[in-house]
Formats: sequence, C-alpha cells, structure tokens
Amino acid sequence: MEDLSFLQLAIIGAIFVWSGFVRSGLGFGGTALSLPLLLLVANQPLLFLPSMAVHLLVFSLWITYGSPLWRALRSGQRRHWQSKSIDWAYLRQSMQWLLVPKLLGVVGLLTMSPEWLSGMIFAIILIYGLSYVTDRPFRSQSVWLDRVFLALGGYASGTSLTGAPLIVAVYSQHVSRAQLRDTLFVLWFILVLIKLLSFVAVGVDMQLRHQLWLLPCATLGHLLGMRAYAFLQEGDSRLFYRVVGAVLVGISTIGLLRLLA
Repeated sequence: MEDLSFLQLAIIGAIFVWSGFVRSGLGFGGTALSLPLLLLVANQPLLFLPSMAVHLLVFSLWITYGSPLWRALRSGQRRHWQSKSIDWAYLRQSMQWLLVPKLLGVVGLLTMSPEWLSGMIFAIILIYGLSYVTDRPFRSQSVWLDRVFLALGGYASGTSLTGAPLIVAVYSQHVSRAQLRDTLFVLWFILVLIKLLSFVAVGVDMQLRHQLWLLPCATLGHLLGMRAYAFLQEGDSRLFYRVVGAVLVGISTIGLLRLLA
C-alpha cells in the first residue's frame, strides 16, 4: 500500500470500519460487502485479502470465546464460560463438503491473474446484490442443493472470502437462529485459518505494518455492529438487505465495466 495516496488510505480505513460493522452486525458478509469497494480503490485483491483474513480470524475468536469468557468472569461463573451457542454437530457434518473446494479455491487465488480474480469477485457480488434487491436470497431446500451451495461457497471462500451468502443459505436451514451467528464465526475461523496458512506458505505479503492501523478501524466497526446486531435480531432486516443489495449491484457493475474497458 506504500504507493497509495493519503486519500486512498483514508477511504480504505473507512471501508474497513464498514467491514467490521457488517461482520459483527450480520455475522457474515464483512468481506463480501467490502472487497468490491476496496477493488475500486486499488484493483489488487491480494493487497487487501491478508488483512481481511487476519481481522476475520481475530474477531471470530473473540465473538466465539473471548466475549462469553468475559461475560462469565464479570458474572463470577468462571467454570461455565464455554459458549453453548455453537452447533458443533452440523459444523463437523458440513466440513466434508467445504474443505476440498476451499483448498481448490485457494489454489485458484494464488494462480489467477488480478484481472480475472477481480472480475470473478465483481460477478459473484453482483449476483448476491441482485438476490438481496429482489428479496430472493439463496435458499436450500434439498440435501443435494445443500452440498452444491456448500461446495460453491467453499470455493468462493478460497478464492476471495466471498462465499458467505451461499454457506449461510445452507446453515440457516439446519442451525437454529440463536446458534447461527456463533456457529458461522467458528466456521469462518477454520476457513480463514486455512487461507492464512496458504498465504504464509507461498510468501504473500501479509501487510503487517498496515494492519497496525487497519485493525483499529475494523474494531470500531465491530463495536458499532454489535449494537446493530441486537436491533436486527428484533426487527425486520429486509429493507437493510435491499439497500445494501442495491449498493452492491451498482459497485459491481462499475467494477466490471472498468475491467472491460
């Protein structure tokens, strides 16, 4: 990021605030709803994906274990701090359909040209945006469709960390709403750990110096998103999704047109 201007860095910081807000507010989509914006600033996916992966790792660990432990310590129940809001059985069951496509996606990420990778990301996000605008989110209603969605979501997660909507479409049918967010965060932790280990193994620049200021940006968004999470749990979030979907359609269209030009 050394060759970016101060204005570009400021915009990137604001987008990372947004990514933290979405991640904790919805439980998914922090990368899917932020990466298209970042690619309009600098069309280099590998410039941003390491930082986004580290943030996802940190906040997944905190929400799954750190936050329940902190609440237990404050209430004096130290022996009962483990989170009971995780569906471990379905998590293990789904991994058999996620793991291999995830690894294939990571290979694709490391071998694709930046232009092809950006085009694929914009196309995926455009489809997600249209599903939100039309209020027709992905829904799985059969065992085989579950497996197809998990495989496609695993591959998209491997290439660009944008497989969440497909994976959520399956998990929302098999995991209770009370357990859904925390179960997803455990899954994100596992998937992103695979990606980070792959980055380190092939020598991808992890942008460690810039993570010193990007992590606080994401943390600010995370704190704001925690407040939004309670509101969305109680209310109807369809309007929120439609507005976000319209924005994603616009951004993805602009991104694809820029690539074609």
